Amino acid sequence: MIRRRDFAAASLTAAALAALEGFASANERALVPADSAAAMYDKCARACSDCQRQCDGCAAYCAKALAKGSAHHFESLKSCIDCAALCATAAQIVARQGMAADLICRACAETCARCATECERHGKDDQMMTRCAEECRKCETACREMLAHATPEASK
Repeated sequence: MIRRRDFAAASLTAAALAALEGFASANERALVPADSAAAMYDKCARACSDCQRQCDGCAAYCAKALAKGSAHHFESLKSCIDCAALCATAAQIVARQGMAADLICRACAETCARCATECERHGKDDQMMTRCAEECRKCETACREMLAHATPEASK
């Protein structure tokens, strides 16, 4: 049986290791030149991850609106679900600089552009849809920048 003191010590050790991991990751990013291919991949992966979370939230919002009878949220719901799924995959592949990063980024940029257009149809009065469209545009831009500045193999 684990004693309270042992449990507390294990918890503190885990917290310290997690803090060191975060510190190391931040330091590693600081050592990478901002205009390097690695920095472009990192920026793109983060934008994809941010967009995925925003689109997932927006999809839930659209589902609630749809349940309340707002039928015009149906297309946005489908768009956000697709965009979130593609962005999640893109974030994973781009973060590891995978061999399909160029393919997924092209698809992600196009999907984000379509999702943003769909969300923008709801007007600027709908803050959730506006935030989703903005996040999609940021992701689209990051993917296109990564493709333009990455290694020659990735931009083919």
